[in-house]
Amino acid sequence: MEKKKIWNITKTLLKISITGLSLYLVSRKVEFNDLKDAFDKSNPIFLFLAFIAFVISQLISSSRLNTFFKGIGLKISETYNFKIYLLGMFYNLFLPGGIGGDGYKIFLLRKKFEIKGRRLFQAIFFDRLSGLWALGLIISALVIFIPHLGIPNWVPVLVVSAGTVAYYAVMRKFFSDYSKQFVLSHIKALMVQSMQVISVILLLYALNFEGKFSPYLFMFLISSLVAIFPFTVGGLGARELVFVYGAQYFQMNQHLAVIISLLFYCISALLSFSGIYFVFHPQKIGVNKIDLKQGIEK
Repeated sequence: MEKKKIWNITKTLLKISITGLSLYLVSRKVEFNDLKDAFDKSNPIFLFLAFIAFVISQLISSSRLNTFFKGIGLKISETYNFKIYLLGMFYNLFLPGGIGGDGYKIFLLRKKFEIKGRRLFQAIFFDRLSGLWALGLIISALVIFIPHLGIPNWVPVLVVSAGTVAYYAVMRKFFSDYSKQFVLSHIKALMVQSMQVISVILLLYALNFEGKFSPYLFMFLISSLVAIFPFTVGGLGARELVFVYGAQYFQMNQHLAVIISLLFYCISALLSFSGIYFVFHPQKIGVNKIDLKQGIEK
């Protein structure tokens, strides 16, 4: 147990250090005063709509996860699932060490419904994999609209088609429980990523941008891929670095690119913070404070 605690503390410190280093590198490329000016001049209506679009994306994402839960015979309401989903978001963003949001969901559902942890882990894994598939599909579609990349149109079409067929074949052969919901879960995955793209488009409108959207959307999706790997706190710093260097390659406005990334992080943090309600009121998700503490310490 002591070794695990030491590793959790070390992991948290590493994440904070890498986040700080990433933000420092970003600060050498852009002036944060310029970012503040851009934010002050932004349109609050479009900022609010961007937040709503992100909330909708997370509602669909929660429903997608529940689709995979149903595939293993775990039947819980969408409302209950969204509650523990919000708590998981809070743990992932504000408590980056320790068990993490996914780990806590496994602990809670395993304790409450007496279902094997391995089955829950698989459901969450395939939920994340479906999101990765949707990201790849939308990125491939954007590649076609960005000739600057110099990639022939048939390449992304072939990669996505072959990847999807192979992905489904493996899932159906070895994980048939999840393949039964393949179409529905992956439609939801596309809807999640699409709503997040819409959120970024609304952020561009909020910042009074009138240029070509596709390079910014492409870099946002690439930064989302990078943020999947938990090297920084909630993806902070990693996303901004991708935007900074992507802006150089595509000759984009670096300040605009970085503020989009930071605004998206703030939107995510705002929704994630709402999960703290269940930290102080664990009975709302059917656990007591002792179980909650045990889950965090696992």
